[in-house]
Amino acid sequence: MPAWTYRGLRGGVKTVPWPVDDVDGMTGLPEPIVDGCPDGCDLCASSCPTEAISVVGGLELDQGSCIGCNLCVEACPEGVLILPSKLTRASNDRGGLRRHVNSTEISAELVPSGDRRRLRKSLFVRHIDCGSCSGCESEISALDNPYYNLHRFGVFFTPSPRFADVLLVTGPVTNPMYEPLISTYEAMPEPKYVVATGVCAISGGTNGGGYNAHQGLEGILPVDLWVPGCPPHPIVLIDALLSLVGRGR
Repeated sequence: MPAWTYRGLRGGVKTVPWPVDDVDGMTGLPEPIVDGCPDGCDLCASSCPTEAISVVGGLELDQGSCIGCNLCVEACPEGVLILPSKLTRASNDRGGLRRHVNSTEISAELVPSGDRRRLRKSLFVRHIDCGSCSGCESEISALDNPYYNLHRFGVFFTPSPRFADVLLVTGPVTNPMYEPLISTYEAMPEPKYVVATGVCAISGGTNGGGYNAHQGLEGILPVDLWVPGCPPHPIVLIDALLSLVGRGR
């Protein structure tokens, strides 16, 4: 028996178990937990590079614009903003990523029961990069490795949109990728779902706007699931995809 085979058998199964609520050493995006902002304090908002924080009418943090730099947490003198102990989940509503003080947990359920039955056995995903920095791509590629092993859930990537159930979009949608994105979506059969993956696809992040890029997918395609993060953790991506067939965390 080759030495590497023997070592593999001795090591046992290393694939991450499912469902999983937390990942060692990983936290979610910042969120406000207490109503304790001093009058006139805007240190968190002024420290945010993507203008994800508003203090007008009460503290609000948009996790769909947050790149997870955590400068706001460091700047807050009152401990109003924290890093939660669990990874941030996807939302079926864009507004669900806008977090207020004492806001409730985001739900990732979105697909009506009839459509869930149609997608229950397998899920085929077409990924399209619309100007990403490749950070999201590195996490998406990790889904195929033995540790995350997306295939065990019956979820597979396909190169053809004609076989795809889900369009997984990354990047802020640059102008050269606008037409290929629309063509890919139109080539998909019904029922089809669009997942905005990462802050760039949600709101443009640090790369959206300007003369050559949009501010994410909003207003371009009907988005069924918004996956926050810069980039999203593979566990968050698995949870989001499985929520389409009613098997999320």
